Amino acid sequence: MADPWWKAAPQDLYRLEDRVSSLYVERCHIDRDDNAVVLVNKARTVRVPAAFLAVMLVGPGTRITHAAVALLADSGTAVCWVGERGVRMYAAGLGPSRGSQLLLRQAWLVTRPRERLDVARRMYGLRFPGEDTSGLTMQQLRGREGARVRRLYAEHSRRTGVPWTKREYKAGDAFAAGDDVNRLLSAANSALYGICHAVITGVGASPALGFVHTGSAISFVLDVADLYKAECTIPLAFDLAEKGRTSERDARIALRDVVAEGRLLPRIVTDIKALLSPETEELIDHDLNGLWDEKLGVVDGGRNWDDSVFDEERYLSVIGPEPEGTRAPGKEEAAS
Repeated sequence: MADPWWKAAPQDLYRLEDRVSSLYVERCHIDRDDNAVVLVNKARTVRVPAAFLAVMLVGPGTRITHAAVALLADSGTAVCWVGERGVRMYAAGLGPSRGSQLLLRQAWLVTRPRERLDVARRMYGLRFPGEDTSGLTMQQLRGREGARVRRLYAEHSRRTGVPWTKREYKAGDAFAAGDDVNRLLSAANSALYGICHAVITGVGASPALGFVHTGSAISFVLDVADLYKAECTIPLAFDLAEKGRTSERDARIALRDVVAEGRLLPRIVTDIKALLSPETEELIDHDLNGLWDEKLGVVDGGRNWDDSVFDEERYLSVIGPEPEGTRAPGKEEAAS
């Protein structure tokens, strides 16, 4: 008699060709085996050394044991409970290290007007490819951004034939105000905030310490999300309105697909790196534990030094098959 599916032999880790060592898990059981987390679903079993992971994103249909969480915590791996493909964040665990260099760097930048303005200029620079923002004041940057967004709304209105008048939003109820396009924009933006929140928490930065936005517990989340609205949520809202798909779920699921196809998660990590630590190659804070080396002095602990096994600059995804008789793919469920 063959072994049951939960005792299947380990298989090679499936890799998506991307640039950050984060792991998204959906419809799996997560357990521990020595110093590896074991991801089990009906299709396969995957073992991942915990020290390889900077961030684990736990998606819908996933169970995780206390032993696995303890191992990830001991390894300094951030754990974020998220919706499908990282859309919306529900909760987060320990940050990626016992150190705090990235957070201290962010706090240092945001509390010094000159450095804060420089980061804000780089943020706007990401929105205006090919334009020099180095000499602009915040008022000039806001004015240029406002004009750009108005043009985008008008362009997408002409492209799709969907009428557009002005942006309307009701705080506290993202899907309540305005016409179909406005409500789709609010729903898609809310999902985008969840994605950015998960990444920011995962890399050990503060969601509250914003450079353009201020006074909110998610100011930096709003800063980062604004970098991607012009290419993600704005055209998406007009496209959905044109097709008559006007529910909040339509916006959330469509954005999920845009994020997955465009591999937005590792791109957000790369952009945060450029904004907060442009002088260094290192983004993820490491555990303060070190290893002695006769040539280098001290090297990082808590990582696997066999470069032939795993390339850290990867985004990984392990997704189990859809159970028979369940809802159609795309229905977001609460992560367990």
